[in-house]
Amino acid sequence: MPYEWHDTAPEDSGAVSYRLILWPYRSLPRRGFVWFIGITAALMALPLAAVLGTSVLWGLLPFAVAAIWAIWIALQRSYRSGETREELRLDRDRLEIWRHDPGRADRIWQTNPYWVRAMLREGPVENYLTLTDGQREIELGAFLTAQERRELCDELARRLAELR
Repeated sequence: MPYEWHDTAPEDSGAVSYRLILWPYRSLPRRGFVWFIGITAALMALPLAAVLGTSVLWGLLPFAVAAIWAIWIALQRSYRSGETREELRLDRDRLEIWRHDPGRADRIWQTNPYWVRAMLREGPVENYLTLTDGQREIELGAFLTAQERRELCDELARRLAELR
């Protein structure tokens, strides 16, 4: 799951404090990226072996290199968007959500957790997860799958009820 809960209160204190970290899932790790580019380059070079030593090679080579370069750039942009992080800190007195997007200023939302409700509703994605305190509403985990947002909503509702 691209999120994890941490109990941040000392065990012997009796306090309740949680921290939730969310991040987008990336199916191709960095090590896999190197293999993918290498194998793609090798497979694209195979047909070029038939035209080695001819002027046709020089006509096809720029297109093969451009294709590899385009794949490289697209995957790098995907990794950059994968640096998005959301962190939720929850205790009896305060709920704070911190969102970091690459290339943008961090956004922080704070409220009293007593009034907060986690809801699923229709929105830009299926099972759009929002938190509201009656005055403001923010999204949480828009990059998660619909099933993960459902599970997270249930878990959030349980932990919020535990604090009340």
